[in-house]
Amino acid sequence: MSEVDYEPEHPRLFIPNFLSLNECRELEFIHKSSSTVGYRPNVFSTTLSHLIATNSSHFIIPFIPIRERLKDKLEEFFKCEYELFIEFTGLISWSRGASIGWHSDDNRPYLKQRHFSVMCYLNTYGKDFSGGLFHFQDGEPTSIMPKAGDVVMYTADDHNIHSVDEITGGERLTVALWFSRDSSHDEDKKLISLLSQHLLHKNVADSYLPLPASSNMYWFSHGQASDYQFGFNICWARLHVLGYDIYISQDSVYESDVSELLVKPVHLVRGTELLDQEFVNIMHALQVVHFYCWKGLALQNKVSNVDSMVVKVTDVQREKISGLNSVLSNDDDFASKVFSNMLSEERGCICFDWSGILAAVAAWEDYASNLSQQIHLQFPYWRMHESIYNVQLDE
Repeated sequence: MSEVDYEPEHPRLFIPNFLSLNECRELEFIHKSSSTVGYRPNVFSTTLSHLIATNSSHFIIPFIPIRERLKDKLEEFFKCEYELFIEFTGLISWSRGASIGWHSDDNRPYLKQRHFSVMCYLNTYGKDFSGGLFHFQDGEPTSIMPKAGDVVMYTADDHNIHSVDEITGGERLTVALWFSRDSSHDEDKKLISLLSQHLLHKNVADSYLPLPASSNMYWFSHGQASDYQFGFNICWARLHVLGYDIYISQDSVYESDVSELLVKPVHLVRGTELLDQEFVNIMHALQVVHFYCWKGLALQNKVSNVDSMVVKVTDVQREKISGLNSVLSNDDDFASKVFSNMLSEERGCICFDWSGILAAVAAWEDYASNLSQQIHLQFPYWRMHESIYNVQLDE
């Protein structure tokens, strides 16, 4: 299907296959290894400011060409004779139970600066999730069936009132951007200020190992996110639904602050096997596992000495793992329901292999290091122009 635009009364544009499948997969990897609890029930989000705060600012790099292409297309279609500013960029996923009724994207006093909305779908209805159809109240198309790579653009006012059906399974993932005519809401200026503080005393060598934020940002429950009486830590849960546990070799008092546990070195466990590879913290382990999910079979059989790295879990270790699980989750079934998997075999972690995980450790480090080098090289230009853009550097 080619681009489709609709009547002036409801200005909107639908563009199929705007993003490549690899772009979708890369952003999915970033979200599932970095997200926090979101702004609505059963919603999870990854903002660019959060990536900076958690020592993962290098993950901004893959967003840049996508943002630029979207902005160019938006200005072209809506014939913008004024400069638009990106007001917000974020990865947002909706899990089972999430929905939203009829609304416009500027329907609150604090959202009136939003003039245009862009939704980029990163996964596919019926394959990766069920439910979650997008509906416009008036005009055509009346409904959009999300497919990985598709994009819809529309005005954020009441000419484009819309809703999203309840998610009934899987996890619906999008990149959401809002654009404003008001330069005081320019997201780039705020991000550059944060980056200035973050990168000031950092060098490339230590700038890509993730550092978790406060534990309540990762705690999901039916009620408030900080209700530790019921729910689970989403970093732990994303590993759990893929078949992993974590083991902390350091002595830990499991009744202590969960924030302390999140920054301790961990080992990955699967069934009765423990990988003798220490990760800096749970987010480091999570990023490597989801990097393996992204790259899949290409990483398998890349490491020959895997047998020497895998040991059997002892009874003492198993007891510690169980104790840790009881702190990070009060209901394993609840976690499985929220992050229920509809992944097809060719793109999930179904074909597990420890050699693939070990290869992912090195490949993830190369990937993150390369992005970190790019952000350090480009940042002086961003700061000079107060804009985040793809700098064409000489080789």
